[in-house]
Amino acid sequence: MDRHRVGGSAPAPALGADSREPGGRAAGSDAPGSNASTLGTEASPAGSDAPTPSTPATILDANALTLGLDVGGTTIKGEIADASGAILAAGTVPTPRGETAFAAMGDLGDSLLAELPADRRDRLGRAAVLLPGIVDTTRSIAVFSGNVGWRDVHVGDRFTRRWGVPVLIEHDVAVAGWAEWRFGAGRDHGDVLVIVLGTGVSGTLSVGGRLVRSAFGQAGEYGHIPVRPADGLPCPCGNVGCVETLASAAAIARNYARSSGREVSGAARVFGRLPDDPHAVRVVDDAVAALADGLLGIIHAACPELVVLGGGLAGAGAALSERLQAALEQRLRVVPVPKVVLGEFGARAGLAGATLFARHGALT
Repeated sequence: MDRHRVGGSAPAPALGADSREPGGRAAGSDAPGSNASTLGTEASPAGSDAPTPSTPATILDANALTLGLDVGGTTIKGEIADASGAILAAGTVPTPRGETAFAAMGDLGDSLLAELPADRRDRLGRAAVLLPGIVDTTRSIAVFSGNVGWRDVHVGDRFTRRWGVPVLIEHDVAVAGWAEWRFGAGRDHGDVLVIVLGTGVSGTLSVGGRLVRSAFGQAGEYGHIPVRPADGLPCPCGNVGCVETLASAAAIARNYARSSGREVSGAARVFGRLPDDPHAVRVVDDAVAALADGLLGIIHAACPELVVLGGGLAGAGAALSERLQAALEQRLRVVPVPKVVLGEFGARAGLAGATLFARHGALT
């Protein structure tokens, strides 16, 4: 299999090898398959390998490999990477509906490990599985995913027992945004707003060099900020005129069809018709205006230096970033206008983030 770099030009994370033993496991860890996490000396709640306040995360040594899975509504993507970011094994499988998706995750991880020679398999130090929807990382529960169709699935140590290493679970967008901030377009900046634009709209916020997490573990539901409550479209969340009804990739394609009477296969087609198609211009301008309006409160509250555009819709490039930059400049009067940039990981932010998260052990 060809080796290539995770995330294009994004650098590999700094590694600490002072207190780790060869093979990728932290010094003092128990044997693979035990319930004790290598992230500390105390087992985490509900069999999870996530660090608790009393068990600080450790960065794996430079010899360790990491396995990452990114679970989406249609596909599950997986990779095994080394410390430099080179991908040693990769694969994709369809996402089954309901709890059977977890069996598919396990099978994909098995198949990736089977691609490695035995000496490399022994170097696997940790894995991370990114889940959509609502994720309770403390109790290791996949609470709910409407797209995949599961509810209250106890993940526990099922993957740890299967792969023989600690396995972290986390919210997919939280990890994608963290990766873009720490290792992608937002690196070297402490205050960064990452927007992941795809089927929905969500993201992350970093303030003072720390990722903002809520008491529920995740934050950044920017797509469900109502910006057109009086005359907007109904949102599946139950509100009217949310950002997501205008600025998501699905909404842009749907609103173009409504405006022009012509169906398109996706938002990329709409951007491709700029600047000559007046319907495309109107729909994209409406989307950017809604996104800018939705971000105003966050920008006033946190004053980010950068707004990073990630997800599949970021493939629109300057046609999106320059419009959003201009919209923010028109609206902001009191606080500095952040610079709008395109993410470096693009649609790979979740998968690249999974292997980086597994290496670092925490979203720090």
